[in-house]
Amino acid sequence: MYKQLLQSNKKSIAVWGTGYIGLSTMVYFASENISTIGYDIDEQKVKNICDGILPIPELESWFGFKIDNLVETGYLNATTNYKELINEDTIIHFVAIPTEKDGKPFFKILEDVLEKICELKTIHLEHKPLIIIESTLTPKTSENLIIPIFEERNIKVGRDILFAVAPRRDWFVEGNKSLRELDRVFGSTDEESNKVTREVLEIVCDKLHAASSYRVSEMVKSIENAYRHMEITLANQLSIAYPNENMREVLQLVGTKWNIGTFFPGFGTGGYCIPLSSQYVVQGISNDNHLSLLRETIKTDNQINILIAHSLIKKGFKKIGVLGLSYKGNLKVSILSPVIPFVEELKKNSVYVEIFDPFFNDEEIKEITGLNSFNYPKELSKFDALVISVDHDEFKVFEDAKEYLKNCKYVLDNLGVWEEKLKSYKNIEYHVAGDENWLS
Repeated sequence: MYKQLLQSNKKSIAVWGTGYIGLSTMVYFASENISTIGYDIDEQKVKNICDGILPIPELESWFGFKIDNLVETGYLNATTNYKELINEDTIIHFVAIPTEKDGKPFFKILEDVLEKICELKTIHLEHKPLIIIESTLTPKTSENLIIPIFEERNIKVGRDILFAVAPRRDWFVEGNKSLRELDRVFGSTDEESNKVTREVLEIVCDKLHAASSYRVSEMVKSIENAYRHMEITLANQLSIAYPNENMREVLQLVGTKWNIGTFFPGFGTGGYCIPLSSQYVVQGISNDNHLSLLRETIKTDNQINILIAHSLIKKGFKKIGVLGLSYKGNLKVSILSPVIPFVEELKKNSVYVEIFDPFFNDEEIKEITGLNSFNYPKELSKFDALVISVDHDEFKVFEDAKEYLKNCKYVLDNLGVWEEKLKSYKNIEYHVAGDENWLS
């Protein structure tokens, strides 16, 4: 019934938060001709959406289409007034707000949004609204925080509202890893919530897996990323333990075994998901003696960028240019970027550093890192060492950069972006993260 109500445009969807997750939820449902409205406190972001302009431009290639037509037809809208989401026509509420702050799990924004949603109690509702949490949660957050907020206002899950947790797995740099194609897990509090959640999600998701409960589904996202965090960090630990060996080659060969993934050493993990997920999992338990492997993973991940900085400091470089502020190529996301602690350590040791990233303007780079930007590729000539931290497409065009490398003596390439091109350069010491002596 809920699916039919949405598809007939008798009812609509509300999305709380219009970042990568929330915006993509809005766009995917709107592209199915379902009325969708997003809420955000960022006035410029809301204005862009209402003008048919993606506030996150790099998502256009991921979507494969523009959003202006969705706005013109009225299926996509946004507002800074949350009360526009509190009405009898809006029966589905996706919560996609950030649950981190300063690199730590943070749930105050989530609490605020839930309190706003509780105002649904003040209006007459023909159908129970469904609340779907897409944000990453610490285990037991639903049980200890979310459901009690509703109950404190005499809103009972199952009786007055429906509830589910459905974390996202999208990879925003690859079009085939999207809301439509990727497997998605969801879990609910009761049979009705489970049925309606499946009805709604199957509009835009082809592969759904129902967990036995919301407790299970809220753990899936953080634990699957914690697994990945440990594997990536083990690669770094091996590289540190065997500094004179080409651990990159070793791990590449290890990955030829049918049941082992391939992970390489490099700058620490970054972004919203992987490094934070381990903290979510650890925060969910009270005994410090448990999950010691995960605690060591977090510790190593926090230290690796400092070790890389000191390897360059010991070499005596005075001017270092860094290519990339984002934590991942072709995305504008600096949240927990491993570049930030790396350049902070260089600054502390009186090394002159500048950063270039095509996704950030000069003012943004200054605000985030306290450093100046530089003109790429022309100003590469002022650096005696370069660090390539991410594989933005612009960095892959080596022909643009090569004529400005006359003063460069050293290149550390996190992902091997220039590996094929710099092999033949006799005057530049070149290292890919994890190769022989890359940290010496």
